[in-house]
Amino acid sequence: MSTTATAIAPLTVQDAETLLETARAAAEAAGVTVAVSVLDAGGHLLAFRRDDRAVLIAGETSTRKAYTALQLGAPTADLVDAVQPGGLFHSLPTALDRPLLFIAGGIPVFRDGRLVGAVGVGGGAPEQDHGFATAAVTALDGGTRTDENAAA
Repeated sequence: MSTTATAIAPLTVQDAETLLETARAAAEAAGVTVAVSVLDAGGHLLAFRRDDRAVLIAGETSTRKAYTALQLGAPTADLVDAVQPGGLFHSLPTALDRPLLFIAGGIPVFRDGRLVGAVGVGGGAPEQDHGFATAAVTALDGGTRTDENAAA
């Protein structure tokens, strides 16, 4: 029995810059100032940018959204209800050393079904941030999927 492993290309700095610029351009087109964070699969910062007039907290929220999406392998928009009282992850926001943020705007990045990183956007309304992050991931590699079930 052969156990040949297929190498999955990691998220590169060039990928991170594509994600960052696409999210930023989408936000700019909507007239929203934002911060964008891109993390690799290990949770390390690959790219970051905060618009000059973005609220200061946008930088931290974008990074936390990306971290949360990476740790749970799901868009933060899909997790908001899970942390409400009675939800599956109700105690999770306070259970870890590194704070998670369950507000829409974090999207995991999958390549060939493997989690390779995440992007987070902060500064707009949650729905706007989710849209900007989704646009970025969709643009990467001509449509890298945002969830492992969608990987072709």
